[in-house]
Amino acid sequence: MIERYLGETIDIHGGGIDLVFPHHENERAQSVAAHHGSPLARFWMHNGFLRIESEKMSKSEGNVLLVNELLRQYQPEVIRYTMLSAHYRQPLDWSQATLHQSTKNLDRLYRILDETHDLTPMEGPPPEAFMEAIDDDLNTPRALAELNEIAKRAKSGASVDAQTTARGQLVAAGKLLGLLQVAPTTGLLTPDQGLSHELAAHVETQIQARAAARKNRDFAQADAIRNALEKEGIELEDSPSGTTWRKI
Repeated sequence: MIERYLGETIDIHGGGIDLVFPHHENERAQSVAAHHGSPLARFWMHNGFLRIESEKMSKSEGNVLLVNELLRQYQPEVIRYTMLSAHYRQPLDWSQATLHQSTKNLDRLYRILDETHDLTPMEGPPPEAFMEAIDDDLNTPRALAELNEIAKRAKSGASVDAQTTARGQLVAAGKLLGLLQVAPTTGLLTPDQGLSHELAAHVETQIQARAAARKNRDFAQADAIRNALEKEGIELEDSPSGTTWRKI
């Protein structure tokens, strides 16, 4: 069938790591023998197992996840970021904690893009370190780490030119991974998305109480307020201009 539709040799042959032997080795042996030594595939990519809350995903366990169901709960880029967080050859533990962390990481990247929206990015390719990660057997965890380093330079570079360059690199690198494709002004997750006025007022009151506690050097109380808000799904971020918050 491969020969009929794609020719004797294909570029990439993929599958689960459990299919290496005997399935793919037999498939390869048959194809090479039938085509006078021509390779079946130029690259073989075998992915690690997907685990759900530390258990192997399987129909028998009843823990199979469907993409259309996940999309009702999470933004598409959150799902993509989570998939990229582990090397494709290694197991991926899919959990609420992993999704939560992916959401926070993406939200931070989008906020940096939003905060630097007045910079006109210089067109150009992603930086060399990022591309080295991609070329290193599609090392996406390393690529995501480099993406965050680029974001740091875009947020607080040594000069406006350095920030502008970094912002352009951030957009280019994100595009290569299929991330940061939503307009920063609309955002992946906005602080007040779907929140009631009552909740917003409550959070602002707690922020003021925390500021007063910090002013009085009552850091235990300030930490208690932050921790209580985190349990309510509210994350605070302090900066020289004040404290901001968002739903997590």
